[in-house]
Amino acid sequence: MKRETILLAHGSGGRLTHDLIRDVFQRALSNPFLDDLGDAAILPPPSGRLAFTTDSYVIRPIFFPGGDIGRLAVCGTVNDLSMVGARPLYLSIGFILEEGLPFADLERIVKSVAETARDAGVQVVAGDTKVVDKGSADMVFINTAGVGLIADHVSLAPSLIRPGDAVLVSGTVGDHGIAVMAQREGLALSTSLVSDCAPLNGLAQTVLACGGVRVMRDPTRGGLATTLVELAQAGDVGLEIEESAVPVNEAVRGACELLGLDPLYVANEGKLVAIVAAEAAEAALAAMQAHPLGQNARIIGRASQAHPGRVVLKTVLGVSRVVEMLTGEQLPRIC
Repeated sequence: MKRETILLAHGSGGRLTHDLIRDVFQRALSNPFLDDLGDAAILPPPSGRLAFTTDSYVIRPIFFPGGDIGRLAVCGTVNDLSMVGARPLYLSIGFILEEGLPFADLERIVKSVAETARDAGVQVVAGDTKVVDKGSADMVFINTAGVGLIADHVSLAPSLIRPGDAVLVSGTVGDHGIAVMAQREGLALSTSLVSDCAPLNGLAQTVLACGGVRVMRDPTRGGLATTLVELAQAGDVGLEIEESAVPVNEAVRGACELLGLDPLYVANEGKLVAIVAAEAAEAALAAMQAHPLGQNARIIGRASQAHPGRVVLKTVLGVSRVVEMLTGEQLPRIC
């Protein structure tokens, strides 16, 4: 008989654990590497440099406009690999389930994991599940780790940034954080507030093919502003940004004005920042805008030999100010 909610016994390693693995996880995620159900996935040897990363996801709510914790867990790790120039290949996934989690919610999340992995062209090859007492977690937490392959000719690093390089962003900023917060707090804001959660590996490879890419980042927690400061500091270079050039969805802008937030500091889960050699900037911009995930891409600034390690924003009022990293936590648990 199928249970309606997760029990502690589903994490015991016994019959219910095996039923859970077979009926939920393996059914959705089946592939030759996973189906052996061994203690480790045995993978073919790579021919090139490997990139490896891991991330954990504690977002609340677990379902939000434009995605859910399962989609986020795949996209987040795929995107981290993509930003170093890797082609993501394999993921592992670990679930911490709270006793009492509805089975329907778990099945919906795992289905989303499977669909997003297919969209990204990656395989989930290993996994784990643990169940904790009711009240010891918040429905479900997920960890993913990922492996990708970097081509020999790809080399990305903040140290490669040079004065005159262009700063590009692939689309509107702040969509994810505002969509999640509005859902969590039950705010009656615009229905067009939707997370941008998406796998960026296709877009990243499109940009790399243009040549001249110095470095890429996905501006998640801390938003675009914090990412730019990190790059300026790591590369010991100045970045000069035009506020009027930064694309912001009007619904997000309105919500930020209402809530006293700066969209430059609000999280994204489907955007990338690329710093590109000046001579390659227009080609990279055109390539971004031709991709479904980069239609609103813009050149938002330039690297400068002035004020190394700092980001200077020219505001819409014509005043310049130094951009600092996000301090504190304006939107907790948005990933």
